[in-house]
Amino acid sequence: MIKVSYTVQINAPVAQVYDRMLGLSDISTYESWTKLFNPTSSWEGSWDKGSKIYFIGFDDKGNKGGMVSEIAENKPCEFVSIRHIGMLQDGKEITTGKEVESWAGSLENYTFEVQGHITQVTVELDTAEDFVSHM
Repeated sequence: MIKVSYTVQINAPVAQVYDRMLGLSDISTYESWTKLFNPTSSWEGSWDKGSKIYFIGFDDKGNKGGMVSEIAENKPCEFVSIRHIGMLQDGKEITTGKEVESWAGSLENYTFEVQGHITQVTVELDTAEDFVSHM
């Protein structure tokens, strides 16, 4: 696994950035920024610490799939850590075996920092070397 990091500054209050990135008040705000990964990206579950969450989408045949994850930490407007534990495929969770062993347990972390009227978001994630360009 390789750790990659990205930082962006957003001209909006931290509470608004946090809410819209996670899609808490309106899930379409999450779907808007994640459609770059998959036009049908969404989530199901809860953003509460310790909760299971599914990051889902549909393939060109209409099959639902995605990531099975858990919220390792969620300090509102400060820090969110997502631990990816497996895949969702054909309605079944795959959390063991060759398909997931190389990346299961990887983290995706979001840090929100207030800098005056700007919110700086830093994303750090573990990824396989062949996915670095995708991220």
